[in-house]
Amino acid sequence: MTSGFRRPRSTARDLERYAALFAERTKVMKSSAMRDLMALTEREDVISLAGGMPDTSTFPPDSYASLMTSVAADSCARALQYGPTEGLAVIKSCIAEVMRSEGMEIDTDEVLVTTGGQQVIDLVCKTLLDPGDVVVTEAPTYPGAVPTFCAYQADVVQITMDHDGMRTDELETTLDELERDGRRPKFIYTVPTFHNPAGVTLALERRRELVRIAGERELLVLEDNPYGLLRYEGSPLATLRALDGGEFVIYASTFSKILSPGVRLGWAAAPPPVLEKMNIGKQGSDLCSSSISQFFVSAYFESGPWEAYVRSLIEIYRRRRDVMLDSLAEHFPREAQWTHPEGGLFIWAMLPEYIDTTDLLARALEERVAFVPGRAAFLDGRGGSSMRLNFSGVTEELIREGIRRLGEVVREQVDLYGTLTGAAPGAPPARAATRGAAVSQPTRQPAGERPAAVAKVVPLPAKRTRAG
Repeated sequence: MTSGFRRPRSTARDLERYAALFAERTKVMKSSAMRDLMALTEREDVISLAGGMPDTSTFPPDSYASLMTSVAADSCARALQYGPTEGLAVIKSCIAEVMRSEGMEIDTDEVLVTTGGQQVIDLVCKTLLDPGDVVVTEAPTYPGAVPTFCAYQADVVQITMDHDGMRTDELETTLDELERDGRRPKFIYTVPTFHNPAGVTLALERRRELVRIAGERELLVLEDNPYGLLRYEGSPLATLRALDGGEFVIYASTFSKILSPGVRLGWAAAPPPVLEKMNIGKQGSDLCSSSISQFFVSAYFESGPWEAYVRSLIEIYRRRRDVMLDSLAEHFPREAQWTHPEGGLFIWAMLPEYIDTTDLLARALEERVAFVPGRAAFLDGRGGSSMRLNFSGVTEELIREGIRRLGEVVREQVDLYGTLTGAAPGAPPARAATRGAAVSQPTRQPAGERPAAVAKVVPLPAKRTRAG
């Protein structure tokens, strides 16, 4: 008989036992900064400004129950069954409707339904990348894409951003340099609208330039657009896919931000040869996305105007964005700067260079507040003094308290630096004529020496007052 007792294994023994079995790629795989912080969202004592989390409490529970009842009554057997890898026809028609609302006409045969938008990034990498292949992306880039690029052993080249998004002049210079070295990027990855994490939007002229560059050089562009419908001010801009017509742009989006991340449904629209390979890659990953989720979303679209729910989210998130901007102005030191996003879920804050936000996070957690450190959005060591702040996932009251706590921690570091160096507190930057001030960037420098990207920043505006 066995007693059921197991001797605990030492960590060293475990490493020795399994190390020889790991694939070479595991040496360069990275953990996702957001996933590492997800456990904090379960702790009631921590105010998490870290995750890109929509407020799912806004979805009426009775509507959820009604929709699931409808699925059970009308489509139970099919909802519980496998579906086609490319997705069910009922959900593809919903996707076409969403894309149409952003100015794109799409044939449903050009659509691949995925398990969230994240899977699109993975499938594009699986389809296009061999170890050492070049991917070009913005600096900073979506932190969730970093582990995927690393897992496929890509050589990621990052292009500086300013208040108008990715600098297409630097992109062309970089592409020329790569060409001289005999290196051709497999694709350009971009979040052009309400960028995660920088909060800026690629200007229309630069969108046209990016599409021109891709067409002339026959380069694929992966346009990641999860936030396009969450606009709080300004006018919508044409997507890259609308400008390109689908020739070189792989378009990715998701229901996570306009309905619920829990349904785990996204999609890709791509040139047919690329989509076919992505479909085969998905077969090897998960066979198909959840049929239950697809029927649920379809029932949701049939139940009434989905745009009404999105409009309600826009009003909630606009107020939370404004509360965070006001709180930053009240509680952050004058040495700090931050972006003023016209939409999306994130504000990118930039602190003095002597503050390392990775170390700062540990101190912030002692005060029970969390954020994503800036280095998670770079692959060359930059971003050490920056942070990503999310305003969609917590209430206005918690935003105020979270920024207050975080401001105290930042001020503590600024004061400590002044004490150690004898430096006087920094003077506030010159007041900009507009709410968002563009901070200029130096020309291209060697990798690792470029400054952290800045965008449309607010150099400590006075606390805004609004009528009413």
